Amino acid sequence: MRTDQMPNGRRMVLRIAAALGATTTFGLFALERTGSPPGPSGPPGSSPSPVPSRRPATGAVAPGAAGPQAGPRLAPSAYRLQPMTAYAPSRHRRALPPVRQRPFLRVSGAGRSMVLSFDDGPDPRYTPAILRTLRRYDARAMFFVCGEMAAVNQDLLREMADDGHVVGNHSWSHPLIPSLRPSRIRDELGSTSDLIERTLGSPPLWYRAPYGAWNRHSFEIGAELGMEPLAWTVDTLDWKEPGTGPIVRRVLDGAGPGVVVLSHDAGGDRSQSVAALRTYLPELLAAGYHLTVPRR
Repeated sequence: MRTDQMPNGRRMVLRIAAALGATTTFGLFALERTGSPPGPSGPPGSSPSPVPSRRPATGAVAPGAAGPQAGPRLAPSAYRLQPMTAYAPSRHRRALPPVRQRPFLRVSGAGRSMVLSFDDGPDPRYTPAILRTLRRYDARAMFFVCGEMAAVNQDLLREMADDGHVVGNHSWSHPLIPSLRPSRIRDELGSTSDLIERTLGSPPLWYRAPYGAWNRHSFEIGAELGMEPLAWTVDTLDWKEPGTGPIVRRVLDGAGPGVVVLSHDAGGDRSQSVAALRTYLPELLAAGYHLTVPRR
């Protein structure tokens, strides 16, 4: 027998081993392409439990690939592990107030509490002086701002909030609300609420209709925007510019628990309103009134 020849039985064993090796290699490549072995009752690539896809060995390239791979593809069953939006916890949303049929005219509070409110601002000619007087006596007030004024005086909005005052919505351009279409009412109130939220980080919780003119649509839209309607108990009539004395007398004569006082810090010459506040505020405090703001 020549030394380079093998017995027939030995050659047969080697052929069988080679055939088994080729079959195993094909199976590994097939798993790499599908990402998972065939499931017991599904097509290739499905599995009763997620199976991570495999990467080729370092330096190896899967059959048919051209260059480095971006990364393994998830097996179809692996997507079932991703959180579903329907089961994710919802963000906390503030409860909307009910739709009112009339505005609040007074506020409830403990003891001799009153609310001072100022409309139409902020105005850099008068609002800073009002803020200084309130700060001097450590008193809080409500400012119902117009969007077109607030847009150019956002620093005053921040000053109001920093001092603990309540910033409310008084529409964007001070229109007569009942004369507007519902879409325009939504624009007037919504754009002002958006501006306040962008500036202060939270939307207003109170609104007041210009001229005290409300209608059903304004109550509905205000509630949709998360706001309660607040009117007033005492009108100082400072918008008529009657003089400092008459303004002071109206406030002191109308003072009482739960009273809401209406004044203005814009919309005309409000120097009388500024001077009147310096007079009646310390007198109210001396009479035992607590100047506060409503909470929600």
